[in-house]
Amino acid sequence: MIVIAGAGPTGLVLALRLARHGVPFRLIDKAAGPGEHSRAMVVHARTLEYYRQLGMDQEAIELGLQIQAVHLWEGGKEAAHIEIKELGEGLSPYTFLLSLPQDIHEEYLNRKLSEAGISVEWKTELAAFYEGESGVRGTLTKNGVDESFECDYLVGCDGSRSAVRHGLRIGFPGGSYEAVFFVADLKGTGPCVNGDLNGCLGAADFCFVIPVRHRGSLRLIGIVPEELTSRGDDLTFEEIRPYAERLIGLQVEELNWFSLYHVHHRVAEHFRKGRCFLAGDAGHVHSPAGGQGMNTGIGDAVNLSWKLAQVVQGKAPAFLLDTYEPERIAFARTLIASTDRAFQVMVNRSGPAQFLRTWVLPRVAPLAMGVGALRQLAFRTLSQTRVHYQDSALSVGKAGDVRGGDRLPWAGFNFDVLKSLDWQVHVYGMVRAEVRSLCSRLELAVHSWPWSPECAKAGFAEDALYLVRPDGHVALADESQSCEQLEEFWHKWRSS
Repeated sequence: MIVIAGAGPTGLVLALRLARHGVPFRLIDKAAGPGEHSRAMVVHARTLEYYRQLGMDQEAIELGLQIQAVHLWEGGKEAAHIEIKELGEGLSPYTFLLSLPQDIHEEYLNRKLSEAGISVEWKTELAAFYEGESGVRGTLTKNGVDESFECDYLVGCDGSRSAVRHGLRIGFPGGSYEAVFFVADLKGTGPCVNGDLNGCLGAADFCFVIPVRHRGSLRLIGIVPEELTSRGDDLTFEEIRPYAERLIGLQVEELNWFSLYHVHHRVAEHFRKGRCFLAGDAGHVHSPAGGQGMNTGIGDAVNLSWKLAQVVQGKAPAFLLDTYEPERIAFARTLIASTDRAFQVMVNRSGPAQFLRTWVLPRVAPLAMGVGALRQLAFRTLSQTRVHYQDSALSVGKAGDVRGGDRLPWAGFNFDVLKSLDWQVHVYGMVRAEVRSLCSRLELAVHSWPWSPECAKAGFAEDALYLVRPDGHVALADESQSCEQLEEFWHKWRSS
């Protein structure tokens, strides 16, 4: 039994994956129900690839809006138009940015859980816990009544103020940005209401408008101007309204909700302590640059889910779980550093930063997005398809351009087989008879495709063997199709 504390996107995806693996769990949250307001808007390609494994990708896409272009504004006039349609062409089945607000996203994930016969235990708070000899024990407060619980593992997906992280006494170093942000859900008209991402990165201004197709509304996000920061929590949208309308040519017709918030950048000192794990905002919080935070939390959930499942079901040794923290914390630290640099460029009021935003970016970005290599780099960086675990103990070898730990490259036809959520061997070319015999004995699925230009373009080596993990990352890459190497790896990471 697994207990998941926190029913945001990270906890919900962890629950959905565990359910598919057939692992029993409880999903608790101290809130009364799903969140109605949200800030996370963008769902990236890597998340959609994970959803594809669950057969959820197309429904999620239909709920959102595919962003085709970015428009940059300055002084109420459009300064640049950047085409991002088919940005990831040839790299992923999902070549776009998807606008899908977190509240709609969570509603969808909750619905998929309900269809699987699973419910979130709302109004249920983790009051106390400790690790015993064979599991985690503690107390839950449910509707004001205490109850004891016991589980094999506890996962904290309970946000930046995580009770699990506090209970484990794990540090959360980092800081907060000085600027105060506003977010509003509204309806409006104007040239920026065009179905695309519109933003102002002026000399002293920062705001973005993102379309929300599900209810025909807009999400407005920005920094409170300096002259209004003294208003504190008493600041109203009517005071922000003329500022936002002036920057991007927006006429607000109806306000649904409005909120102020601070942005933090922190990474927990550890993502695991004994039988307890941290995932999502419990382990890392980011600036909004690139819309990475929620997608990173979902990546945590996917990474951890199959490892927990295999250990709990006795299919893998317990030390498989030792790979979770080094794989995910390394990426979180790298991401914090990169998003912090990008965010500082967006909001810094120094002369060089202003020059970069107001002169260089509007002129260079449209040209750069016309260069194939730069488009691919931008897509890989934003979409998280570049995330790899090459330094992991689970990653071995190199074949072609693909190393152990890399996300399995998309060749246009090789992702549907990943729906098994299990280990599998891929060969692009001919499979040796000895390999097929070994895999049959190991009960390891083998998938092969004829060698083609698409395989070469994706970076595969002809006739090489790729052992693919349940999360779609390559564990072992071997040009020689060595039965000895495959069997040695398999027996190390699988229980007999």
